[in-house]
Amino acid sequence: MTDFTMNTDADGIATITWDVADKSMNVMSVEGLEQLDALTDAALADDAVKGIIITSGKAGSFAGGMDLNLLAKMKADAGDDPAKGLFEGTMRMHALLRKIERAGMAPKTNKGGKPIAAVLPGTAAGIGLELPLATHRIFAANNPKARIGLPEIQVGIFPGAGGTTRLVRMLGAMAASPLLLEGKMLAPADAKKAGIIHEVSDDPMADARAWVLSATDADILKPWDAKGYKMPGGAPYHPAGFMTFVGASAMVNGKTKGVFPAAKALLSAVYEGALVPFDVALKIEARWFTSVLMNPTSSAMIRSLFLNKEALEKGAVRPEGIPDQRVKKLGVLGAGMMGAGIALVSAQAGIEVVLIDRDQAAADKGKAYSESYMDKGIARKKATVEKKEALLSLITATSDLDALKGCDLIIEAVFEDPKVKAEMTKKVEAVIPEDCIYASNTSTLPITDLAKASSRQEQFIGIHFFSPVERMLLVEIIKGAETGDRAVAKALDYVRQIRKTPIVVNDARFFYANRCIIPYGGEANRMITEGIAPWYIDQAAQMLGFPVGPVQLGDETSVDLATKIMRATKAAMGNAYPASEADELIVWLEEKGRLGRKTKAGYFDYDEKGKRLGYWKGMQDKYPLAEVQPPLQDVQDRLMFVQVLEAVRALGEGVLMDIREGDVGAILGWGFAPWSGGPFSWLDMIGTPYAAERCDQLEAQFGERFKCPDLLREMADKNQSFYGRFGPEAKKAA
Repeated sequence: MTDFTMNTDADGIATITWDVADKSMNVMSVEGLEQLDALTDAALADDAVKGIIITSGKAGSFAGGMDLNLLAKMKADAGDDPAKGLFEGTMRMHALLRKIERAGMAPKTNKGGKPIAAVLPGTAAGIGLELPLATHRIFAANNPKARIGLPEIQVGIFPGAGGTTRLVRMLGAMAASPLLLEGKMLAPADAKKAGIIHEVSDDPMADARAWVLSATDADILKPWDAKGYKMPGGAPYHPAGFMTFVGASAMVNGKTKGVFPAAKALLSAVYEGALVPFDVALKIEARWFTSVLMNPTSSAMIRSLFLNKEALEKGAVRPEGIPDQRVKKLGVLGAGMMGAGIALVSAQAGIEVVLIDRDQAAADKGKAYSESYMDKGIARKKATVEKKEALLSLITATSDLDALKGCDLIIEAVFEDPKVKAEMTKKVEAVIPEDCIYASNTSTLPITDLAKASSRQEQFIGIHFFSPVERMLLVEIIKGAETGDRAVAKALDYVRQIRKTPIVVNDARFFYANRCIIPYGGEANRMITEGIAPWYIDQAAQMLGFPVGPVQLGDETSVDLATKIMRATKAAMGNAYPASEADELIVWLEEKGRLGRKTKAGYFDYDEKGKRLGYWKGMQDKYPLAEVQPPLQDVQDRLMFVQVLEAVRALGEGVLMDIREGDVGAILGWGFAPWSGGPFSWLDMIGTPYAAERCDQLEAQFGERFKCPDLLREMADKNQSFYGRFGPEAKKAA
C-alpha cells in the first residue's frame, strides 16, 4: 500500500502527496512513516529539486492523526521491553520531522537548505499538524469546515511527535496552553490568529508554490535554531516565565485533580524542555510521551474514547442486512425543553422536522428555542443569519397531528406518564404511515410496557436523549421485548445523522445510564445523613475525575425529579423496594421547597441571579456533621463501586450487550471518570480479584448494595478481565 507519492515538476518543486487509499482521512502508519522518510531523503538529495510541498490527496482534509497500530508495532518490536520500543519509535519520528525541519541546511551556517511548505486542504489534527509544524510555512485552504489542532489530551495522551515542543517554542507556554491542555481545534482563520499556521488562502497550492520558489535561507530557519533565540513569554528561569509555569501547574492540578496523567506529563515535558536546547527537548518530550503510553489509564482512554467510540458511531452493533434507514422527515411530539432540543439537533443535520404540542403557542415556544440558539451563535460569530433562516425553515411548529403524515420516524417526548404516552401513541399511529418507526424518549419507563399501547410493537423503540440535547454526546437506544431489527437500524442511523454516539441496550427499568447514575446520587445522600460533609463528598468525586460531584449534580438535575423517580420505583417494586435514609433527605428537601438550582434553593444556597453561594448549612441542623470524617478512600470507593456494580449487573442480566457500550456510555452519558476508560476498563485496571475482595469489605461495612455480583465473583475466581472475556477480540475468537 502506498500512502505517500512524489512528483517533481519543471520548476523543480517536488510535491509529496499523502493519500491513504482505504481511509476517508489520512492517518500515519508504519509504512507511511517509512515512505515519507525515503521520499524526503530523495528530494533533499536531488539537485534538480529546489523546494518541497507536502499536501494531501483528500479533498477536504490533510490528516486526522496516527494509526494506533503504529504504537502497537513500536511495543511489539521491542519484545520484553515495550517502553524501549515506544521511546525508540518516537525518536525515529522526531528524527524524520527534524530532517524535514532542517531540510539539508549546513549545521554551522544554517544555509543551503531547501524550503518545505505544507498545504492543508482541510482538517489537520494530531500528527496531521505536527508534520506541518516541522515544515517552514503552512498554507491552509479557506475551508470553513476544517479544524486545526492537537486534540490528543482528550484521549489520554499528548502531542508526542514534536508538537508539544514546537508549539511552546512558537507561541510561548501561556499561549500554547489552551491548545495543548484543552485540545482546542480551530478554524483556519482562528488558527492563523493563534499563530499555528501562516496563511489562509483560496488557492493554497499556488501560494505555496510561489513562496517555495522565492524563499531565502532566512525564511526557512526556525527561530529556535537561530542564535539568540528567546522563548516567547520567558523561559522557566526568567521571572515572567517562572510565573507562567507556576500558574500553569496550579491550573492543571485545579482542573484535573491529579487524575489525568497526560496533563501532568505534558506540563513536565514543556517545563523541562524549556530549560534545554531544542534537540534535547525533543528527547524529553519522547520520554514523557512514552511514560504516558505505558500508563494503563492512557490505554483505557484511547480504547474507550477513540477506538470504541468510533466503532459504535460506525455501526458496530447495527443489525446486519438492513438497508439504509436515514431519516427524511421527523415528527417530534412535545415541544418542551427535550423536544425542542431534539428538533434543533435534527434540523442542524438537515432533517425536516414537525414539532408538535398541545396548542400553537406551545409549539411556537419550542421552535423559538432553535431561534434563540442560532441568535447566540450569530452573536458569537459561529453562525450566520442565512444559516439561521435555513435551519428554522426545516422546523414546522404546529398542534395539528395531520402534519405528521409522511414522517418516517416519530420521537415522542411528552410528560413522563405512561397514560399520557399511551394516549399519544394511539393518536399518532392513526395518522403516520404504516412503516413509520415510533420512538419514545423516556429516561426511566420500560419500553416493553409503553409499547403495549402500539399496534405495531416491532416498530416501537426507546431513544433516550440526555439533557441538554444539543450538548450531550450520548444517545441511549432501548430495545423492547418486541422491537424489530429495522427499528434498531433506524434509531442507529438517525443518531449517526445527528452526529452523536449511540449505545443499544435491552429493556429494563432505568435502562443502563440511569441505572448507574441514580445510585451515585443516592450514595451521596446516604453519606450526608451519616454526617459526612457534602463538600467532602463532592471533592472526593472530583478527585476521581467526575466533572461535578453527586451533591452538586443533585441540585442541577433537581430534587423533585429525584423524589418522582423514587416514588415511581417504589410503586413498581412494592415491598422489594430498598428504602433508605437517602429517601428521607430528598423528601425533606422537597417539603421545604428546596428543589435545586431551578428554585434557587436546594443542597446549595443561591443569590437572586442563580449563582451558587455555597452548601446550605441547614442540612446540618437535621444531619449534624460527624466529628471524625471517614477516610477519603472509603468515600471514593463507595461512589465508584455503587455505580460500577450496577454496570456489572446490567451486563450479567443482558441489559448491556457489549462492554464497549458500557464504557463509552458511562463516560459520555454522565461523565464517569474519563481517565479510567469506563466502569469495565476500571475493573480491569484494578483487577477482578481485588474488586471482589473490596466488594466484600464494603458490603460488611455499608450494606447489601455492595454485594459482589455473581458474574464478578466468577471472573475473580478465574482471574479474568472483562475485555479479555467480553471484548471484541474475545467475541471474534469465540
